[in-house]
Amino acid sequence: KKSPQPLRSDPGRRAATAKVMEEVGRLYEQQYAVALFNKVRFDIEGGGGPQPQLLHRKIPLENKSIFSGSIFQFQEDSKKWRNRFLLVPDSYNINIYESNSSHEKNGQPKGSINCAGYKVLTSMEQYLELISNSLPGVKARVGSSPFLKCPSQFPLLLWHPYSKHHYFCLTTEKEQQKWHAVLQDCVRHANDGLSEEQKVQTPAFTDAVRLYRQAKGHYGTWEMMCGQPAQILSNLVMEVLHPELRDLISPRLKGKLHDRQRNWMLISDAVYSLVQSQCQSQYEALVQRCEAGQPAIEANIRTDMDQIITSKEYVTNKIRAVVLPKAEKLLKVSIEPYISSILEALMEPTSRGFSEVREVFFRELVDMSKNSVNNGTKETHMEKISMLAFHPVKMQSCYEKVEALSLEGLQQRFDVSSPNVFVQRAQILMREQMDNAVYTFEKILHQSLESQGTEELCKTIQRCQDRVIKKFDYDSSTVRKRFFREALLQIFIPYMLKQLTPSFASDLPHFQELIFEDFSRFILVDNIFEEVVLHSVMKDIMMAVKEAAVQRRHNLYRDSIVLSNSDPSLHLLGENPSIDWAKEYGEEKRRMKQVVSMIQVDGNPIIPESCLEAPGVEDIPEEEENESLKVEEKKVATESKQEEKLQNEVAKEEASKLVENSGEDSKPNGEKTVAPTEEVTKDAPMDDNPTEVIQSDAEPAEEVPLKIPPQNGARDSDNPPESTTDFPPPPHDDSGFQSPTSDAAEDEEVGNEQIKTIEEASDKEAPQSVDSESKEQ
Repeated sequence: KKSPQPLRSDPGRRAATAKVMEEVGRLYEQQYAVALFNKVRFDIEGGGGPQPQLLHRKIPLENKSIFSGSIFQFQEDSKKWRNRFLLVPDSYNINIYESNSSHEKNGQPKGSINCAGYKVLTSMEQYLELISNSLPGVKARVGSSPFLKCPSQFPLLLWHPYSKHHYFCLTTEKEQQKWHAVLQDCVRHANDGLSEEQKVQTPAFTDAVRLYRQAKGHYGTWEMMCGQPAQILSNLVMEVLHPELRDLISPRLKGKLHDRQRNWMLISDAVYSLVQSQCQSQYEALVQRCEAGQPAIEANIRTDMDQIITSKEYVTNKIRAVVLPKAEKLLKVSIEPYISSILEALMEPTSRGFSEVREVFFRELVDMSKNSVNNGTKETHMEKISMLAFHPVKMQSCYEKVEALSLEGLQQRFDVSSPNVFVQRAQILMREQMDNAVYTFEKILHQSLESQGTEELCKTIQRCQDRVIKKFDYDSSTVRKRFFREALLQIFIPYMLKQLTPSFASDLPHFQELIFEDFSRFILVDNIFEEVVLHSVMKDIMMAVKEAAVQRRHNLYRDSIVLSNSDPSLHLLGENPSIDWAKEYGEEKRRMKQVVSMIQVDGNPIIPESCLEAPGVEDIPEEEENESLKVEEKKVATESKQEEKLQNEVAKEEASKLVENSGEDSKPNGEKTVAPTEEVTKDAPMDDNPTEVIQSDAEPAEEVPLKIPPQNGARDSDNPPESTTDFPPPPHDDSGFQSPTSDAAEDEEVGNEQIKTIEEASDKEAPQSVDSESKEQ
């Protein structure tokens, strides 16, 4: 139970970190020169491939945040559950504040969580199973962890193999589902990998880490290849240091089960923080050293480019003649029989996920058309459409389709650590395609509104929608085929290298003698060997993906169908700044916009529910038990309104007849007919044609053909997507607050009682746990 402060002078930790950084640094310097050569060559020769049809937004979340709200968090120091305010900005780091008021006063957060490498758990059983595996010979039960007794049945836990764990708790299942979607989005974003804009640093770093792990005998995918470079290097160090530290510390831990677990987590977190700090400083020095010599190296590359390429091709042919026979034999026996089955396992859930993205995009545009007809406030709907790709709750149905991806039975054969690597990559691609579609739709719609006006808004929206969906189908096919090829290479190449490397380990150094010394830093024999192995299997992979596209089972375009840039004016629009719909077509909002809005009650320290929707996100599709009842009530209300209108028209005709026949009775009849007529026209937004407005409440008007698109890809029969309701959502303001109904008031009273009970129970239990610890000491 001693503080982990003495670990600062731990020579074992410093030596382990220094050793890893020395080996990775040597590989990084070698790969940096190779990556620089590849970049310069690509800039000179250029690259082919199909051009995307959709526009790409450079800074999608500018001046926006993802999510914020209040949640119960377990405090390690006081061992109590306390209400905290969490904010998820555009960086996807979770900032923790004491309260909402401290955040509004621009105070500094009490803490911040970088979600790289974390797993989001929704039950204590899952968490304690992972905790039990961290200490040898220790098995935990749910009831055997008093320091983490959750006050409700809706926990959310962030687990990391080396870093600090975080414990949250919600009062309702609806809150838990929303926060779970948000936290998963934070983990997904943090695990996405390094920036592809760094054309030299990123490939040099990833190749250095891969070669380091291969030298240690670790081939295949690696789940902890996530986060920033310092975090990845720290994970490399902890992969070696953590088992040694556990064997050294575990016998010395005393006390009850939960005390040993808690102390071990504190020690592991302290060591991980120190390792990360040391890796950060050494990596920054390494990058600065390489970048300082970049101008001289690049000058040599541009001067001797032709000679370097010729020398590389000569050595490649020599290595190919030796390696290719064994590689083709391995390919025929161990790879080819599994290509089609693995490709099918990848294609089925991925195609369903992209099909769901298309459906969600279409449904949102249909809702936008209906809301624009009935409410006439297009700026609020465009604000919601604009951030659709970054709305974790609305995108959850798309992400869930891909989570069904399973490589069971193939993980051990091909050394695949987990399918999560491919699942998260597919989800990131889905989010990018959704944002590209939304951004392209915004640009096309804005151009149409400037030239044609808003008189036929629904027809304009439909024309823009059809245009964008065609482009989405083409880009979706291109992105998926590239994803399938990359995934198959990630599965097969490490396996082939593991099988072939021992056979050629002694022969490869001899090929280095064929390279001129001046070119030796740009031509590495190990890299050429991997390229030869990659090209040997690439032909079969390309053929398998091409056959899948010809079958059209998953709506993939054939490779022969290559669309050029058929819409040059559209790409010119992409260079313009982003459109501020609220400023141009409505009131400009002064507060920071949030993708998922939350209701916060000012001046009330007890928040009844921490995950309530603001009016701006009322269209989130959620399962409600009484949804069918609400639809029936709306239908009845619409029918009664139409019946009342017909009765008023009949009464008006009778009154006019009475006025003609008897002048003295005209006044009372006129009063009787005028009052109901005014009441009907007050509800109708258009006095000239109330019949058309009432018809649009029940179903789209005939002049606005909103057709359902053809289904793209296989559909999940067990989980069909929710059908778009025929009724528009209720009108709303954009202030971020909503007037409470009677049901909401009852929920607020129930929530207040739950929170008071949780805080009282936490205050009562904390002293007891402290006393029990003092007795054990």
